[in-house]
Amino acid sequence: MSVEIEEKIIVLAKNYREALKSQIDTRVLDMEVDDTSHYLLYRVLGISEEEGRLIDLYQNKGRFLYKYAGSFLEEATRLCFVFAFPNSGAIRIPNTLGSRPKTFEIDCLIGKEDAIEVKWRDATTDGDHITKEHTRIKVISAAGYKPVRIMFYYPNRAQAIRIQQSLETLYAGVHGEYYFGKNAWEYVNQKTGIDLKGIIEKLPQKI
Repeated sequence: MSVEIEEKIIVLAKNYREALKSQIDTRVLDMEVDDTSHYLLYRVLGISEEEGRLIDLYQNKGRFLYKYAGSFLEEATRLCFVFAFPNSGAIRIPNTLGSRPKTFEIDCLIGKEDAIEVKWRDATTDGDHITKEHTRIKVISAAGYKPVRIMFYYPNRAQAIRIQQSLETLYAGVHGEYYFGKNAWEYVNQKTGIDLKGIIEKLPQKI
């Protein structure tokens, strides 16, 4: 495995870590002057003012953390594919089955076939999102590409799991491929020759 791609991912991780810290620090300062009169309702429901403050604080921190964690993993994955396949990259294709959205993005098109979508996880239960995903897969297939979905972390809740199972069935129906969990990490490794999970497991000690 090339040292070059590992160094690129280390730099990426440092950038995301610094950006996350900056966002959280700014939000914590902003919260010091927030209106906290709603803590009255917390107390009614048995939550002390101190516990309510901590809940609000970590809810805000959590929103940033989930966003940055997911974006980092997805971008690191795309780096691996572009490193292994220099002519690959993101493209947009027109929506031939509807007017909204006008186009769909393929995260990484490898050659003239594999249209890869990278998700760190997908726990959605939103109906509009599901419809959009179904349309996206069909549009990609109709354009002559093979839809490939990589999702590293599977949802925990029953409804979200059912939606992912439905998507997996749809991918199979258009001769696409769907990888999640351990299989997603293995797919990246086999396709690119890069052990992305191994690199990430070492990052806390390197940055």
